[in-house]
Amino acid sequence: MRSQTNPGSSRCILSDKLPLWYQIEQSLRSEILTRQFAKTGRLPTEVQLAKRYGVSVITVRGALRSLEDDGMIVRRRRFGTFVRPEVYDRHELRLLGTIETVVAQQASEESELLERKKIAVPEEFKTLFGPVDEVFFFRRLRSKEGIPVSYVLNYVVLEYGSLIRGSHLKRSSMTQALRSHAGAKIARMQDIVEARLASPEIAQLLGVHVLSPVLYQVAHVYDTSNRLLDLACLYYRGDRYKFSVDIRFDR
Repeated sequence: MRSQTNPGSSRCILSDKLPLWYQIEQSLRSEILTRQFAKTGRLPTEVQLAKRYGVSVITVRGALRSLEDDGMIVRRRRFGTFVRPEVYDRHELRLLGTIETVVAQQASEESELLERKKIAVPEEFKTLFGPVDEVFFFRRLRSKEGIPVSYVLNYVVLEYGSLIRGSHLKRSSMTQALRSHAGAKIARMQDIVEARLASPEIAQLLGVHVLSPVLYQVAHVYDTSNRLLDLACLYYRGDRYKFSVDIRFDR
């Protein structure tokens, strides 16, 4: 293994088993697809990327050239490197189920609250939250038997987020905490699940290599008036989770 990250380091985990340019290309591809650059649409400079990954500018150029050949980015001389908007067009699979089925799944996991604060609604979520200007932001790392298995970001409307404490989330999902401790009347959830590759930040938090497979879930939690109460972004370790679907047919 070429390098290892730690909480105080900006260096990413890279393996000696694959070409460096390919690992960087796959890492950037994952970040593009997870909309890490959605706000400006612009990637860091070649020099910034070289410093971030601990490689030469020539290696970074090889990674960017591959992304450009695949139609993921466009490089404009003297202006920078930008994500092509069309790369965000994705197909999705919608599944129906009950709230009880979802909230019971993390009963054996322990959650560490990394951050809890009031923030302005991120630009990319404003249309989802409507007139809401601020939300409570929760950042958690969930583990099972001491091993990190998932990383969770929650954006909760103020009236309910202000009532949720770290102790409420120790062994419960946010959905359970909203119902049990905040009195939220949850009517439905909409989940989108897709396969992705671990970005440098996610890889470091989950203790895996960059390029490791992860399951990415976006969960929208609505009340009885169809108002969005909680938007959750979850990253699951691909070697610790599987996605199982039980579909029943009407007779």
